[in-house]
Amino acid sequence: MAAYAESNGVPAADRLVALSSGMLLAGSLGVVLGRVPRLSAGAIAAFLVGVTPTMYDFWNREEGEREQQLIHFLKNTALLGSALFYLPRGPANE
Repeated sequence: MAAYAESNGVPAADRLVALSSGMLLAGSLGVVLGRVPRLSAGAIAAFLVGVTPTMYDFWNREEGEREQQLIHFLKNTALLGSALFYLPRGPANE
């Protein structure tokens, strides 16, 4: 994955891929387990905000791969919407 990120112009791709993967894993586990849901949803949202326009820049792609990149971009946008929806929701005692 770091090689793909590097090919998309991500600086320090090896470190940033590891960091973003950790954010996504921790956020996902937090949401599934119901632990610190706001922080978990925030980590997922931050991951998606950083990754989506960088990795799936369909507007800069050739015609042959533009549609596939657009699909991934829209998928991540929908996931971002669900993370933002979940962000203010959490247990009442939090």
